Amino acid sequence: MKRGTFFEEAFAEAFQKPERAKIEPRDRAFARLLVTTVLRRHGELTHVINTHLQKPLPEPQGWVWQILLAGAAQLLVLDTPPHAAIGLAVDQCKADPNARRFDKLVNAVLRRVSDNGRAALADLDAVALNVPPWLLAGWEKTYGPDLARRIAASSLEEPPLDVTVKGDAAEWAAKLQGVALPTGTVRILQAGRIPDLPGFDDGFWWVQDAAAALPVHLLNAKPGQRVADLCAAPGGKTAELVNAGAHVTAVDISAARLRRVKDNLDRLHFTADCVTADVLTWAPAAPFDAVLLDAPCSATGTIRRHPDILHVRQTRGFEKLTGLQGQLLERAATFVRPGGILVYCSCSLEPEEGEHQIARFLATHANFERVPVTAAEIGGLSDAITSDGDLRTLPSHRFPGHESGSGLDGFFASRLRRRDT
Repeated sequence: MKRGTFFEEAFAEAFQKPERAKIEPRDRAFARLLVTTVLRRHGELTHVINTHLQKPLPEPQGWVWQILLAGAAQLLVLDTPPHAAIGLAVDQCKADPNARRFDKLVNAVLRRVSDNGRAALADLDAVALNVPPWLLAGWEKTYGPDLARRIAASSLEEPPLDVTVKGDAAEWAAKLQGVALPTGTVRILQAGRIPDLPGFDDGFWWVQDAAAALPVHLLNAKPGQRVADLCAAPGGKTAELVNAGAHVTAVDISAARLRRVKDNLDRLHFTADCVTADVLTWAPAAPFDAVLLDAPCSATGTIRRHPDILHVRQTRGFEKLTGLQGQLLERAATFVRPGGILVYCSCSLEPEEGEHQIARFLATHANFERVPVTAAEIGGLSDAITSDGDLRTLPSHRFPGHESGSGLDGFFASRLRRRDT
């Protein structure tokens, strides 16, 4: 939050320090949960803390504000025993030369938060306090006020663990103590550490949000088909395509991210041609039967899983991203053989990164036509089909038969066919 870096980057950097190398996996997992909780509930936690501070804290103050946020998150959201949460906060103050003078204040504030904070939290407007006004205003313009608030509220929920399995979803749902969604995704509500779950080490499944798995359903890749997965990292869609029997070429501009793809494929005992290249300059030897472009985007549809987006994204200025998306879509279209399929997708809720891109592309490419999505292809989720026939999942969506469960990441996808002539 101080440097404007993404959570995964900051978290990995923090645990590269030698003194933290021996931290137990359980404690590392709790640290992750604690930080993502603060990021997700930051506005509410700040409001509650401020009600118990008589005046702003003077400088220098070190990490005292982050210590207060972490303490409040433990007390109000994570059900940590008060003596443990408050004791830890005080110890952290004493360990920071610039914060140690606040140790008694932190003790007093967090005790008051423990005594009175839950009642105060229940009366707050979580959407208004936690979602940046510019982001909520954009959703209201696109989706209307009521749906925008449902999207925002769902985006603030702790997500379940969704996995895509190689085999029978119902069988794996039983093994993993989860439920099989209509699309074949297995949803696990109480997962624990991912590597400890049955089948992980043996490569029987991989982590992938149920919505993120849908664009590959639209490709309907057949065994033996040549398919390009562009901007492929972290590799879930590549794995889906390989599992369908396709010959996959996975392309990503980042060598480090592509190594993650290779590592995931190795664990799954899958093979794909992994190419480190810029899609804008890469030239395949021959056109593909199908091309999937998962374009770089603002990722506003994934706030459930990446609440740091609420803080790192500062404005609605997506012009640089949308320009790149348009260029990538233009380039991806040249990789498709006549009669082949192109699927463009993004994990954004913003129409500039979805519907507007496809409208602009089709207006200038008469050799491509839209192939509308059907409800049967996406588990009966008819609410996610736009009037144009594209896919638009929202965090507030629920699959038929799972209305009381958790939602989905926000995704857009459009399926296009290159005409034979």
